Amino acid sequence: MSAPLTLRPSAPRAWIAALRPKTLPLGAVPVVVGGALAASAGGFVPGAALAALGVALGLQVASNLVNDVADHARGADTEARLGPPRATAQGWLSPGQVWAGAALALGLATGCGLYLSALAGWELLAVGVVAILSAVAYTAGPVPLAYHGLGEPFVFVFFGLVATAGTTYAMLDELTPGALLAGAALGALASAVLVVNNLRDLDEDRASNKRTLAVRFGARAARAEYLLLVTAPFLLLGVGVGVAWLPRGALLALGALPLALWRARALLRAEGRALNPLLGQTAQASVVFGGLLALGVLA
Repeated sequence: MSAPLTLRPSAPRAWIAALRPKTLPLGAVPVVVGGALAASAGGFVPGAALAALGVALGLQVASNLVNDVADHARGADTEARLGPPRATAQGWLSPGQVWAGAALALGLATGCGLYLSALAGWELLAVGVVAILSAVAYTAGPVPLAYHGLGEPFVFVFFGLVATAGTTYAMLDELTPGALLAGAALGALASAVLVVNNLRDLDEDRASNKRTLAVRFGARAARAEYLLLVTAPFLLLGVGVGVAWLPRGALLALGALPLALWRARALLRAEGRALNPLLGQTAQASVVFGGLLALGVLA
């Protein structure tokens, strides 16, 4: 059953609802950190940084739009939805419009990826192709990743490891341990945002046969997963500095620890719609961590 219609917003507001701009920093921050790591090694390349940012944001937008239209097609966005209304389910935008928007975003990502590959090496092209296919397959196609409990691994890999280490590689022509470790930390925090979403939608997802990890293992396991994901980055940071994969200045990111712990404490108590604010707040913690990490690396 589809979600109930609400007052139709203007076309720009409908597109904003579909694009979910509040999620975009999750795609941008790993590129910033990857660029900072390259700059600290004396290899920052502005053109590569802009291209990497275009790839990351293009994939983020495309994934959001495909999620909007594909979840509606699969009947996952119902009147039981506790999160913000979705543009396709509400009838604010037609499926064709949303698919067209996704195609444009993928076109942006592809164009930037081709430029990045030409600039830094065509071996990045294979990674880009997998990233594009995965962005679509997240909720669309015969085996949608999010419907089989693979949402968190997807986010961890592509909005953590690939975005961070890929940006550094494009500038240094080297896959550095520090970039991989920083990418793992950022991927964990980005995945934590998805855990909040899946915990909030647990009952609706179960009813629509969307087998997220929260559905498979229950709310208690999802809360434990969140706690692990928001604390592990700080442990990784300590390891990275301890083995000299990251400069000591990276410890500046420890300043985000109280914020992450506060979010974890809030998640242990919140349920249903009360989890909605924690989506943005968890993303905020990721941005603060990434921003402090980038500043510390450059210090």
